[in-house]
Amino acid sequence: MKKFFYFFLILSIFLVPISAQRLITLVVFPDGYVRVEYEITPSNYSTQIVVPILGEHYEDLIVEDENGDPLQFDVSNSSIIIYPTNAQLVMVSYYTSDLTSKRGIVWTLNVSLDSPFTVVLPKGSIIVDLSDVPLKIAENMINMPPGNQSISYTIPHEEIHTSQGIYFLLATLLIAAMVLGVHLLKSKGNRQLTREKFEKILNELDLTDEERRALLYIFDKGGRCSQAEVREAIGIPKTTAWRMFKRLERKGLVKILKGKKENWIELKLGR
Repeated sequence: MKKFFYFFLILSIFLVPISAQRLITLVVFPDGYVRVEYEITPSNYSTQIVVPILGEHYEDLIVEDENGDPLQFDVSNSSIIIYPTNAQLVMVSYYTSDLTSKRGIVWTLNVSLDSPFTVVLPKGSIIVDLSDVPLKIAENMINMPPGNQSISYTIPHEEIHTSQGIYFLLATLLIAAMVLGVHLLKSKGNRQLTREKFEKILNELDLTDEERRALLYIFDKGGRCSQAEVREAIGIPKTTAWRMFKRLERKGLVKILKGKKENWIELKLGR
């Protein structure tokens, strides 16, 4: 009898990643970032819980119990190995921009999971395509079955900015001013963009102080330099720099060039 007891005890430990109950929620933001949330109820005798990391890049990873206390974990082979100890509830969250893509005005979320999951789209989103019949839809919340799933949607401009559309109008005017400025420079045959002119163009754009300093630094370096060099020059953390350059790339101001050891940033504005 003791042999059978220990056999089933060991078997239950190895089955923890499968038997543990978990809720998966993907909160999508207007800029394409996704907050991945796992809420896991460990099984009895749990020693490890393994959850996949969705996306190649992630940031701000948090693993904690029901009281908000951090839990020990390791990251290996695109998975998070969690040691729940006496936790009654394990909560995991992190951010990634690898799950969404945009074509024209249509955003698409692509994800593959072996269990049902919930997607919370930005407020006011309009769904234009689904890869499968959803389990439930309620306003901007969708429950999807397991498998390779995709959700395509659009976001009305008034939901992205403000109900009055003030920010959208300002952004449009700023972009128009930038395009006009570039057009005037080209029409005059002036291919040498001075630092003063470049700085003037930046001041007309909706940029943070860090973004403006980064673009000026790259300009001073001849229009291209490593991401690490820019990060050290303006004094910001690695994850903050990665997020900033992703924003600048989406705005069409820089191009991220992937290198073997590190990424390089190349100016597109003024070229």
